[in-house]
Amino acid sequence: MNRRTRLLLAVVCGVAVACVYAGQPVLGPMGRELGVTTDALGRLVAAGQLGYLAGLVLLVPLGDLFDRRRLIAAHLALVASATALTAAAPAAWAAFAGLAGAGVFAVVVQSAVAYTAAISPAAERGRNLGVVTSGVVIGILGGRVVAGALADVWGWRAIYLLLALLAAVLAVLTLALLPPDTRRAPALTPALTPASAPASALAAAPSPATYGRILRSFAVLFTQPLFLTRGLIAFFLFASFGTLWSGLSLPLAGAPWHLSETQIGLFGLAGLAGSLGAARSGRWGDAGHARRVTGLALALLLISWAAIAQLPWSLPALIAGVVLLDFAVQAVHVSNQHTLTAAYPARTSTTIGAYMVFYSLGSALGAAATTALFDAAGWLGPTVLGAVLALCALATWAVSARLPQQGQVDALTA
Repeated sequence: MNRRTRLLLAVVCGVAVACVYAGQPVLGPMGRELGVTTDALGRLVAAGQLGYLAGLVLLVPLGDLFDRRRLIAAHLALVASATALTAAAPAAWAAFAGLAGAGVFAVVVQSAVAYTAAISPAAERGRNLGVVTSGVVIGILGGRVVAGALADVWGWRAIYLLLALLAAVLAVLTLALLPPDTRRAPALTPALTPASAPASALAAAPSPATYGRILRSFAVLFTQPLFLTRGLIAFFLFASFGTLWSGLSLPLAGAPWHLSETQIGLFGLAGLAGSLGAARSGRWGDAGHARRVTGLALALLLISWAAIAQLPWSLPALIAGVVLLDFAVQAVHVSNQHTLTAAYPARTSTTIGAYMVFYSLGSALGAAATTALFDAAGWLGPTVLGAVLALCALATWAVSARLPQQGQVDALTA
């Protein structure tokens, strides 16, 4: 895992995830042109998130069977096709289809993260994950800035056309520059069966890894206390994140601010600053502080909503809240992935894919709920929702201290 490889994988993550989130700052003009009502605008973002969920379950586990380099290239090519469909969409149904398709294959992000975890020395895993996943943050937040600027000049379709071209170029570059991923998943041992399985099943010989068996091991993960607590934290974390970023453009475009798409997109720079400030969280995990970092970051997440609530009166307070929120989200996300890939080293793709199910469901909930709440109650509705979700994440972290953590993970290591 050299510097060039980290950089390329970070760019792959940034472009792929931007295909799912690029519509957030341009929901207004996108909805007006396609005939989507205000209370249904969140569904445009949710379409990509639900597609992402399907890809996490069905596609990411393939990385434990096949060369991840080829999977990354193939998925990028399909992301390019789906994003091009969105750019050319003549009506709402085509945009929904394109966004859902882009979401399905944008799980190339998780293949890249699993690839990083698999080839990194244990002492550097957190550092490398921090660098590569910083591309995700840049894609989500930096993409907002670019989307807003392009929308003002050439319309909302321009950002999707640009992303389609970038994804196509990256598909070629990954085949040319990434080293082949020649590992294969080890045989699925009897330890992969639930603890309640009959003794005869537990005594059986290891079975060769197949797609069906890996999907079953995917399901077994959801019985593990360590995995479940980290997953639930991610669910509440990204629902809170999605509540902010899916609805932020609506109050900023209205009274009293009346900001343009470009100006709204610039708020992504504040989020980007906060997220990059948390880049060292992977190194804190390497030093054994992942749990402590998670708790502190979740407390900051809750505090951030007090500042974000000031949006109707104070843009500086909003900016401070955005920086704090994105710092907290990135720190927790990297700590979660570091903890889980260290616990399940033989199944990095399956583990990352299963973990990101919580991310996808949380993000979809935040995206769908925030526009409906804003339509019904103004900015107060999304603010209360975001704070409650942050509190739920913090409560889950506190309760997890009383649950067994290590010792349960052996069921998925081979």
